Amino acid sequence: MPPTDASADTGPVPVHPGPSGRPGRPGPAEDVRDCEDTLDLRLPDELLALIAAPGTDERAPGLPHDRPGPLSPPEALDLLDQVGTWGPVETPVGLFHLTPVHVERDLPIISGWMNDPAVAAFWQLAGSRAQTEHHLRAQLAGDGRSVPCLGMLDGTPMSYWEVYRADLDPLARHYPARPHDTGLHLLVGDVADRGRGLGSALLRAVADLVLDHRPACARVVAEPDLHNTPSVAAFLNAGFRYAAEVDLPGKRAALMIRDRSLRHLM
Repeated sequence: MPPTDASADTGPVPVHPGPSGRPGRPGPAEDVRDCEDTLDLRLPDELLALIAAPGTDERAPGLPHDRPGPLSPPEALDLLDQVGTWGPVETPVGLFHLTPVHVERDLPIISGWMNDPAVAAFWQLAGSRAQTEHHLRAQLAGDGRSVPCLGMLDGTPMSYWEVYRADLDPLARHYPARPHDTGLHLLVGDVADRGRGLGSALLRAVADLVLDHRPACARVVAEPDLHNTPSVAAFLNAGFRYAAEVDLPGKRAALMIRDRSLRHLM
Protein backbone atom coordinates (compact mmCIF):
# COMPACT_ATOMS: atom_id res chain seq x y z
CA MET A 1 0.00 0.00 0.00
CA PRO A 2 1.18 3.52 -0.66
CA PRO A 3 2.10 5.98 2.01
CA THR A 4 -1.04 8.04 2.20
CA ASP A 5 0.42 11.06 3.92
CA ALA A 6 3.47 13.14 4.51
CA SER A 7 2.94 13.33 8.24
CA ALA A 8 4.64 16.31 9.83
CA ASP A 9 3.33 16.71 13.38
CA THR A 10 1.27 13.56 13.34
CA GLY A 11 -0.72 12.47 16.35
CA PRO A 12 -4.22 11.12 16.87
CA VAL A 13 -6.03 12.88 14.06
CA PRO A 14 -9.71 13.81 14.06
CA VAL A 15 -11.52 12.93 10.86
CA HIS A 16 -13.76 15.47 9.21
CA PRO A 17 -15.09 15.87 5.67
CA GLY A 18 -12.80 18.66 4.56
CA PRO A 19 -10.43 21.44 5.53
CA SER A 20 -12.99 23.48 7.42
CA GLY A 21 -11.56 26.54 9.03
CA ARG A 22 -8.82 26.98 6.46
CA PRO A 23 -9.21 30.23 4.55
CA GLY A 24 -9.80 30.41 0.85
CA ARG A 25 -10.90 26.83 0.30
CA PRO A 26 -11.09 26.17 -3.46
CA GLY A 27 -13.08 23.50 -5.20
CA PRO A 28 -11.66 20.35 -6.80
CA ALA A 29 -8.29 20.63 -8.49
CA GLU A 30 -9.75 20.64 -11.99
CA ASP A 31 -11.72 23.77 -11.13
CA VAL A 32 -8.79 25.71 -9.76
CA ARG A 33 -7.94 28.88 -11.67
CA ASP A 34 -4.65 29.93 -10.15
CA CYS A 35 -2.26 31.97 -12.25
CA GLU A 36 0.63 30.24 -10.48
CA ASP A 37 -0.65 26.82 -11.51
CA THR A 38 -0.65 27.10 -15.29
CA LEU A 39 0.13 23.87 -17.11
CA ASP A 40 3.35 23.79 -19.15
CA LEU A 41 2.84 21.24 -21.92
CA ARG A 42 6.56 20.89 -22.68
CA LEU A 43 7.89 17.61 -21.30
CA PRO A 44 10.86 17.99 -18.95
CA ASP A 45 14.20 17.15 -20.56
CA GLU A 46 14.79 14.47 -17.92
CA LEU A 47 11.52 12.73 -18.81
CA LEU A 48 12.35 12.86 -22.51
CA ALA A 49 15.72 11.31 -21.74
CA LEU A 50 14.05 8.55 -19.73
CA ILE A 51 11.63 7.84 -22.56
CA ALA A 52 14.45 7.73 -25.07
CA ALA A 53 16.70 5.50 -22.93
CA PRO A 54 17.16 1.93 -24.20
CA GLY A 55 14.98 -0.51 -22.32
CA THR A 56 12.67 2.18 -21.00
CA ASP A 57 9.81 0.69 -19.06
CA GLU A 58 6.63 1.83 -20.79
CA ARG A 59 4.63 1.84 -17.60
CA ALA A 60 3.83 5.15 -15.98
CA PRO A 61 6.43 6.30 -13.47
CA GLY A 62 5.80 4.58 -10.14
CA LEU A 63 5.26 6.13 -6.78
CA PRO A 64 8.20 5.78 -4.40
CA HIS A 65 6.80 2.58 -2.92
CA ASP A 66 5.85 1.01 -6.27
CA ARG A 67 8.53 2.11 -8.64
CA PRO A 68 9.62 0.20 -11.72
CA GLY A 69 13.25 -0.72 -12.10
CA PRO A 70 15.81 1.79 -13.32
CA LEU A 71 14.80 3.33 -16.63
CA SER A 72 18.39 4.41 -17.27
CA PRO A 73 21.70 4.03 -15.43
CA PRO A 74 21.48 5.93 -12.12
CA GLU A 75 24.63 7.86 -12.93
CA ALA A 76 23.23 9.04 -16.29
CA LEU A 77 20.80 11.52 -14.76
CA ASP A 78 20.75 13.49 -11.55
CA LEU A 79 17.08 14.21 -11.14
CA LEU A 80 17.32 15.86 -7.72
CA ASP A 81 20.64 17.74 -7.78
CA GLN A 82 22.52 15.60 -5.26
CA VAL A 83 20.33 15.77 -2.19
CA GLY A 84 23.08 14.13 -0.17
CA THR A 85 25.41 17.09 -0.70
CA TRP A 86 23.02 19.80 0.47
CA GLY A 87 24.77 19.85 3.81
CA PRO A 88 23.59 20.89 7.28
CA VAL A 89 21.53 24.02 7.77
CA GLU A 90 20.83 26.08 10.87
CA THR A 91 17.16 26.20 11.83
CA PRO A 92 15.29 27.76 14.76
CA VAL A 93 15.18 24.30 16.35
CA GLY A 94 18.81 23.25 15.80
CA LEU A 95 21.29 22.10 13.16
CA PHE A 96 19.44 20.00 10.60
CA HIS A 97 20.87 17.67 7.97
CA LEU A 98 19.17 15.50 5.35
CA THR A 99 21.11 12.23 5.00
CA PRO A 100 20.19 9.74 2.24
CA VAL A 101 19.05 6.43 3.70
CA HIS A 102 21.41 3.45 4.04
CA VAL A 103 19.09 0.50 4.47
CA GLU A 104 21.35 -1.65 6.63
CA ARG A 105 22.01 1.23 9.00
CA ASP A 106 18.63 2.95 9.06
CA LEU A 107 16.01 0.22 8.60
CA PRO A 108 15.48 -0.54 12.32
CA ILE A 109 14.67 3.05 13.29
CA ILE A 110 12.52 3.78 10.21
CA SER A 111 10.58 0.53 10.60
CA GLY A 112 9.98 1.37 14.25
CA TRP A 113 8.53 4.74 13.29
CA MET A 114 6.31 3.13 10.65
CA ASN A 115 4.80 0.92 13.36
CA ASP A 116 3.71 3.87 15.47
CA PRO A 117 -0.11 3.83 15.12
CA ALA A 118 -0.25 7.58 14.45
CA VAL A 119 2.19 7.17 11.55
CA ALA A 120 0.80 3.87 10.29
CA ALA A 121 -2.64 5.41 9.88
CA PHE A 122 -1.31 7.49 6.98
CA TRP A 123 1.78 5.68 5.68
CA GLN A 124 0.31 2.16 5.88
CA LEU A 125 3.73 0.55 6.27
CA ALA A 126 3.25 -1.03 9.70
CA GLY A 127 4.28 -4.63 10.05
CA SER A 128 7.52 -6.44 9.45
CA ARG A 129 10.79 -4.74 8.67
CA ALA A 130 10.66 -6.45 5.29
CA GLN A 131 7.76 -4.24 4.24
CA THR A 132 9.62 -1.04 5.10
CA GLU A 133 12.78 -2.42 3.50
CA HIS A 134 10.92 -3.05 0.25
CA HIS A 135 9.60 0.51 0.33
CA LEU A 136 13.10 1.94 0.80
CA ARG A 137 14.89 -0.30 -1.69
CA ALA A 138 12.30 0.39 -4.38
CA GLN A 139 13.37 4.04 -4.29
CA LEU A 140 17.08 3.38 -3.95
CA ALA A 141 17.04 0.96 -6.88
CA GLY A 142 14.96 3.28 -9.06
CA ASP A 143 16.00 5.97 -11.47
CA GLY A 144 16.57 8.69 -8.88
CA ARG A 145 13.25 10.51 -9.01
CA SER A 146 12.74 9.88 -5.27
CA VAL A 147 15.41 9.97 -2.56
CA PRO A 148 14.59 8.64 0.93
CA CYS A 149 16.42 10.47 3.71
CA LEU A 150 16.82 10.57 7.45
CA GLY A 151 16.41 13.95 9.06
CA MET A 152 19.20 14.54 11.59
CA LEU A 153 18.63 17.25 14.19
CA ASP A 154 21.76 18.14 16.14
CA GLY A 155 23.17 14.78 15.08
CA THR A 156 20.17 12.70 16.17
CA PRO A 157 17.89 10.92 13.66
CA MET A 158 14.36 12.19 14.31
CA SER A 159 12.44 12.24 11.02
CA TYR A 160 12.05 10.44 7.70
CA TRP A 161 11.79 12.30 4.39
CA GLU A 162 11.19 11.54 0.75
CA VAL A 163 12.32 14.22 -1.70
CA TYR A 164 10.87 13.44 -5.11
CA ARG A 165 10.30 14.86 -8.56
CA ALA A 166 6.58 15.61 -8.50
CA ASP A 167 6.56 16.38 -12.23
CA LEU A 168 7.83 12.85 -12.96
CA ASP A 169 5.50 11.18 -10.46
CA PRO A 170 1.91 9.96 -10.95
CA LEU A 171 0.92 12.94 -8.79
CA ALA A 172 1.46 15.04 -11.93
CA ARG A 173 -1.70 13.50 -13.40
CA HIS A 174 -3.75 15.13 -10.67
CA TYR A 175 -2.63 18.75 -10.75
CA PRO A 176 -1.16 21.16 -13.35
CA ALA A 177 2.46 20.20 -12.80
CA ARG A 178 5.42 22.25 -13.94
CA PRO A 179 8.85 20.98 -14.92
CA HIS A 180 11.07 20.41 -11.88
CA ASP A 181 8.27 20.64 -9.31
CA THR A 182 9.75 18.93 -6.26
CA GLY A 183 7.66 17.07 -3.71
CA LEU A 184 8.14 16.30 -0.02
CA HIS A 185 6.90 13.50 2.21
CA LEU A 186 7.70 13.72 5.91
CA LEU A 187 7.10 11.94 9.18
CA VAL A 188 8.40 13.01 12.57
CA GLY A 189 9.48 9.85 14.34
CA ASP A 190 9.22 10.31 18.08
CA VAL A 191 5.99 11.23 19.82
CA ALA A 192 7.87 13.74 21.99
CA ASP A 193 8.92 15.66 18.86
CA ARG A 194 5.37 16.11 17.56
CA GLY A 195 2.94 18.90 18.19
CA ARG A 196 5.50 21.52 19.22
CA GLY A 197 6.37 23.16 15.92
CA LEU A 198 9.32 21.01 14.85
CA GLY A 199 7.53 19.80 11.74
CA SER A 200 6.77 23.33 10.53
CA ALA A 201 10.30 24.56 11.17
CA LEU A 202 11.86 21.63 9.36
CA LEU A 203 9.42 21.74 6.44
CA ARG A 204 10.34 25.37 5.87
CA ALA A 205 14.04 24.54 6.12
CA VAL A 206 13.86 21.63 3.67
CA ALA A 207 11.68 23.56 1.22
CA ASP A 208 14.28 26.33 1.29
CA LEU A 209 17.05 23.76 0.75
CA VAL A 210 15.20 22.54 -2.34
CA LEU A 211 14.84 26.07 -3.71
CA ASP A 212 18.46 26.94 -2.88
CA HIS A 213 19.97 23.82 -4.46
CA ARG A 214 17.56 23.24 -7.35
CA PRO A 215 17.58 26.49 -9.35
CA ALA A 216 15.28 25.02 -12.01
CA CYS A 217 12.61 24.31 -9.39
CA ALA A 218 10.06 27.08 -8.95
CA ARG A 219 7.75 25.25 -6.54
CA VAL A 220 7.89 22.73 -3.72
CA VAL A 221 4.70 20.70 -3.43
CA ALA A 222 3.11 18.27 -0.98
CA GLU A 223 -0.13 16.30 -0.76
CA PRO A 224 -1.00 15.47 2.87
CA ASP A 225 -4.23 13.67 3.59
CA LEU A 226 -7.04 16.12 4.32
CA HIS A 227 -7.86 14.09 7.43
CA ASN A 228 -4.40 14.73 8.84
CA THR A 229 -5.12 18.21 10.08
CA PRO A 230 -1.87 18.55 12.08
CA SER A 231 0.11 17.84 8.91
CA VAL A 232 -1.86 20.31 6.81
CA ALA A 233 -1.41 22.94 9.52
CA ALA A 234 2.34 22.26 9.63
CA PHE A 235 2.64 22.90 5.90
CA LEU A 236 0.65 26.14 6.20
CA ASN A 237 2.88 27.30 9.04
CA ALA A 238 5.92 26.44 6.93
CA GLY A 239 4.96 28.91 4.20
CA PHE A 240 3.07 26.56 1.89
CA ARG A 241 -0.23 27.73 0.46
CA TYR A 242 -3.32 25.56 0.19
CA ALA A 243 -3.96 25.28 -3.57
CA ALA A 244 -6.64 22.64 -4.06
CA GLU A 245 -8.18 19.35 -3.02
CA VAL A 246 -7.13 16.41 -5.17
CA ASP A 247 -8.30 12.81 -5.32
CA LEU A 248 -5.33 10.45 -5.18
CA PRO A 249 -5.26 6.67 -4.91
CA GLY A 250 -6.28 5.89 -1.35
CA LYS A 251 -6.91 9.41 -0.14
CA ARG A 252 -8.29 12.88 -0.72
CA ALA A 253 -5.37 15.23 -0.34
CA ALA A 254 -4.65 18.88 0.21
CA LEU A 255 -2.34 20.14 -2.51
CA MET A 256 0.16 22.39 -0.75
CA ILE A 257 2.59 24.60 -2.69
CA ARG A 258 5.55 26.71 -1.60
CA ASP A 259 6.44 29.13 -4.39
CA ARG A 260 9.93 30.42 -4.97
CA SER A 261 8.45 33.82 -5.80
CA LEU A 262 6.66 33.98 -2.43
CA ARG A 263 9.22 32.31 -0.17
CA HIS A 264 10.25 35.56 1.52
CA LEU A 265 6.67 36.67 2.03
CA MET A 266 5.16 33.51 3.59
